[in-house]
Amino acid sequence: MASPHDVSRQEWLERRRALLEREKRLTRLRDEVARERRALPRVRVVEAYRFEGPEGARTLQELFAGRAQLLVYHFMFGPEWTAGCPSCSFWADGFDGMAPHLAARDATLVAVSRAPYAALARYRQRMGWRFGWYSSAGSSFNFDYGVSFTPEQVESGAEYNYRPAQVLEELPGLSVFTQDDDGAVYHTYSVYSRGLDALNATYQHLDLLPRGRDEAELPWPMAWVRRHDEYGQE
Repeated sequence: MASPHDVSRQEWLERRRALLEREKRLTRLRDEVARERRALPRVRVVEAYRFEGPEGARTLQELFAGRAQLLVYHFMFGPEWTAGCPSCSFWADGFDGMAPHLAARDATLVAVSRAPYAALARYRQRMGWRFGWYSSAGSSFNFDYGVSFTPEQVESGAEYNYRPAQVLEELPGLSVFTQDDDGAVYHTYSVYSRGLDALNATYQHLDLLPRGRDEAELPWPMAWVRRHDEYGQE
C-alpha cells in the first residue's frame, strides 16, 4: 500500500530543490556565524595549569605540541569515576581520527578530564582511541572553564553555557586556545551543551535519515547512547 508520502519523481525533485534553497541559506548563515566566532576578542591565560599525560607533567603550552592552535574537549570523567561518560565517549568516537587533518592546519586536539591519568589511560585503551588525553587533577582548569562544579554548586546551581543552570559534577564542553610566537596563550572560544551537536559526526548523519535521531519517545534524548563496546549487552 502506498504511503501518504509517496510522490512522483518530478514532485520529489521540486520539493528537494525548494529545500535546497533553505539549506543554502543555512550554510551561508553558518559561514557568517563562523566569521563572527573567529572575530571574537581573546583573553590571555595567565594561570600556570599543569596536566598529567603519557609524557608526565605538561603545561598548557606543551599541549599545543608545537602548533599555534589548540582544541580542548572537556571530557566528563570525574576523579572517582571508573569509566568515562557514555555521551562524551559518543563524541570521542567521532573526533578520534582527526589528529592528522588538524595537524595539517596547525592545530592540535586533546581531551582533558579530572580523573587521574592512569584511569584515563585504561579507558582510552579499552575504547581503542588515539587522541591525546590529559588529567587536570589538582588543577582549577575544569572549574575555570565551566565544566566541573563543586558539591555546593551542584546543590544550589551555577553558570553553565553562559547562563544560570542546575549543574552536575561534570558537564561537557570544548575550549579553543591559540598561542603567539612568544609562547603566550590566549583563550578564544568555548562551547557547551547543544552547541556541541555540530561536532558529533554520528548525529549529523542521523539527521539525514527519515527517522532522524528518533529520540522523541525516550526518557531523555540520549537515553539510547552506549559506549561503542556495550551495544547489544542489554
